[in-house]
Parts: sequence; C-alpha cells; structure tokens
Amino acid sequence: MSERLEPGATAPAFTLPDADGNEVSLADHKGRKVIVYFYPAALTPGCTKQACDFTDNLELLTGAGYDVIGISPDKPEKLAKFREKESLKVTLLADPDKRVLEAYGAFGEKKLYGKTVVGVIRSTIVVDEEGKVERALYNVKATGHVAKIIKDLGV
Repeated sequence: MSERLEPGATAPAFTLPDADGNEVSLADHKGRKVIVYFYPAALTPGCTKQACDFTDNLELLTGAGYDVIGISPDKPEKLAKFREKESLKVTLLADPDKRVLEAYGAFGEKKLYGKTVVGVIRSTIVVDEEGKVERALYNVKATGHVAKIIKDLGV
C-alpha cells in the first residue's frame, strides 16, 4: 500500500513514455505548475469523461500557468488509440509497472461496488513551480472533478 502525498512534500520525480513513446519527465515542467492526474484505464467511460474534461479546459488551465499530465498503467499504444479516438490534447503517460502510481499514492486498496480491491485510485496532484505538492486529492470522481479543480485553484 503506497503512502499518500501531503501538501508541502516534494513531488516524486518521474520519466515515463507518452502515447508516442517519447520520454516525458516531471522535471521538463519545472517553473510551471503541473496537474498530474492518475486514472485507471484508457478507453473506459469514466476515464474518457475525465480526459475530455481536461482537454476541454486545457486552454484555460495552460493560460493560468498549469500543464496537465494524465498517467495510467496503460501501454503507449493504448494511450495513442485513446488520444486519437477522443481527440485528447492532454499529455498521457504510460506507467505499466505502476512505479509512479505507487510513488504518488495512487495505487492501492479501494472500494469498488462495495468490495475492497487493489487498483488505481483516481487521484489528482497539483505540483507547484518548485516541484512541491500544492494539493493532493484522492478518490476523486471522474465527473465534475475538472470543474471543481478549476474552482478550487481560482482559475
């Protein structure tokens, strides 16, 4: 069971392949705020809704100084299909060995339809320009979450 991050903690560094197989690191975004969101699986209804919400609000978020990165355990090929099918504009990264998911506390026990299962915990971590955790939100809902973040961040 991975530890959850707390505001003020240093965000764990990562380098993962994107949908095209290019390496993307958290360090590439130093000097900008980054919304890193973790989702269970590409091409599923809730995750599609969430990714589309981030894409629909990407201009607003980037204009306010936020980059958006979505991370799931999917392979880059599946992320490319997801991006093409849904016309997604957010950066999608593949974490099939779940190392980054675990480092961010986004993998572990969760309740699913009343049962306890182990899997991806839908989470959003806001990292500031210095690489520190500004907000750590766990067990978020796919629907309405992006609107709530925008409101909470005052964007």
